[in-house]
Amino acid sequence: MRKITLLTSILFFLFTAIANAHGPVRQKSEEQITINAPAEKVWALIKNYGDLSWHPDVFNTTSEGGNKKGEIRVLTLKDGGTITEELKKYDEAKMSYAYKITEMSTAKTITHAGVEEKVPALPVDNYSASIEVEAKGDTSVVSWTAGYYRAYTNNNPPVEMNEETANAAVGAVLKTGLLNLKALAEK
Repeated sequence: MRKITLLTSILFFLFTAIANAHGPVRQKSEEQITINAPAEKVWALIKNYGDLSWHPDVFNTTSEGGNKKGEIRVLTLKDGGTITEELKKYDEAKMSYAYKITEMSTAKTITHAGVEEKVPALPVDNYSASIEVEAKGDTSVVSWTAGYYRAYTNNNPPVEMNEETANAAVGAVLKTGLLNLKALAEK
């Protein structure tokens, strides 16, 4: 009986250790908005990958100006942070493109578990996203989807770089952008 109890305890301990030893889980944010404007008008506002002036959180965008795979754009945010993104896919006919963040500036530095940690401008890691405009009669539906990990890839993340903070930040970026796009397209 003692051996069974000991074996059960060991197995429980190993299961608990394995369950708690995993790193971050890939997150996903999806936002969609219906815009009372033709799809072509909405697409015209966002189709230039090198121009993110339609997003109110972006102060400036620099780019070579192309819509070809591999094109790099650097976003300067209103708070001064920068995000570098690479165009991964562009489809004019489907009114969509996909991109990936390749580099970000540091928003601030914190001390976590006795170590200095850099919090990126957007508290995520391995971020990729796509945006698409779909015609629905005289209106348009714009879908913006992002996949990412929290910024802190080790276990026990600080609040500034955990899943909740990452999800809130990405959700805010997508919602703010789509609401402003709606306002611009419906003028």
